[in-house]
Amino acid sequence: MHLVPADRADRRTIDGHRVCDAIAAIGDAGRVRAWADRFALLADPKRLALLLALHRTGPLAVSDLAVATGMNDPAVSQALRLLRAAGAVTGEKEGRVVRYRVVDPEIAVLLGHCTADD
Repeated sequence: MHLVPADRADRRTIDGHRVCDAIAAIGDAGRVRAWADRFALLADPKRLALLLALHRTGPLAVSDLAVATGMNDPAVSQALRLLRAAGAVTGEKEGRVVRYRVVDPEIAVLLGHCTADD
């Protein structure tokens, strides 16, 4: 059981080789945290609706997202601030209008698995 950390090496295992495989599958704790943070972003139905709209239609302004999702403008802006801070979306200013789009490629892949027909 070469992958078992020293602080857990004295614990009894049933299938030691599978324990090593499981440790390898889990990988780096930082990477696990990054994925947990992504899933937390997606766990909120309103943020998920915004991300789906942006993913499927391309760049949209706050007011357009508000109409599409049924949210009000301030709620959309707040959710977009959180998504932008997490690196999931970015805004591009065109004159007085800011249009947002999904920029996290891993979130885009996850969103690609969500279909309106599910």
